[in-house]
Amino acid sequence: MKLKVGVVYGGKSGEHDVSLQSARSIMEAMNPEKYEIHPFFIDRRGNWFYREKEKVYLSLDTEEKGFVKATSGEFIAIDVVFPVLHGPYGEDGTIQGLLEMAGIPYVGAGVLASAAGMDKGIMKALFARAGLPQVKYTTVYRYRLEEAIEEEIKRVKEEIGFPCFVKPANLGSSVGISKVKREEELLPALQLAARYDAKIIVEQGLEGVREVEVGVLGNYHPQASVVGEIIPSNEFYDYQAKYIDGRSQLLIPAPLPEERAEEIRKMAIVAFKAVEGSGLGRVDFFLTGEGKIYVNEINTMPGFTRYSMYPKLWEATGLPYSELIDRLIQLAQERFADRSRNAV
Repeated sequence: MKLKVGVVYGGKSGEHDVSLQSARSIMEAMNPEKYEIHPFFIDRRGNWFYREKEKVYLSLDTEEKGFVKATSGEFIAIDVVFPVLHGPYGEDGTIQGLLEMAGIPYVGAGVLASAAGMDKGIMKALFARAGLPQVKYTTVYRYRLEEAIEEEIKRVKEEIGFPCFVKPANLGSSVGISKVKREEELLPALQLAARYDAKIIVEQGLEGVREVEVGVLGNYHPQASVVGEIIPSNEFYDYQAKYIDGRSQLLIPAPLPEERAEEIRKMAIVAFKAVEGSGLGRVDFFLTGEGKIYVNEINTMPGFTRYSMYPKLWEATGLPYSELIDRLIQLAQERFADRSRNAV
């Protein structure tokens, strides 16, 4: 029998459009002889639709796993969900918790790892505990900007300095990120980030660094892909450079000495385990001209079009796109089976 796979995509986050691209590529690549594909679209307001037409609701009856059509009451049985959702309300543990309640296996990280990987402040604390090197950073809260903006500006200047990067703590795809070179640029950057999240991360900006990335795949015994390098078309790898202008270059494998590439791959595994990742993750690094390696972040549901870095890294490692999807679904089932052994 074919495995019934629910592909969930769209969502309420600022990465809605990226999710559409990823989901489209995944569904086109899934083997129709293996899978019965059921697309579930979430609009920007959070409403769920089957095939983007008919409203549906997730069944929380753990003996009948699937979705119910709102109008007809027809039941759509699902064996496993592939939540192709990036950013808040999809990659942050929220949908993962919902699927746990429904008793449905799902691709990717669990509730804890998804939440920790989404919140850059928590993620950085876990990386520090694991002994991973990072650039200097500090946290700014939106309420503090409203209560004591001058104090916060002064603190950031003293603790981090310029240049620096200002980022929403809980968002991806470079949405809301600014590179700040001078003091007068700091307030607008903080205000922009505060539009997307109540928690903001300000990081030391390193000049002339290389940006390299590693794909991680697995549950308890994760493996690392070859190392890839990004040559951004803009000053940094922002949303425009990632998804719009098409001029950024991906070098796979990255031109690195083998011992340095192996060091980065090992650090990627440490970062994945630090957040208790499962299924998949992409770990991003900075490499300075002096040869220092800094871990930047982990993305627990990275972009997944055929041309995205994560699948291309695994393709270069010897795992084609469609087989990567097969492996992720298998890992989801394995993780669910293991969790089902827990006493209740």
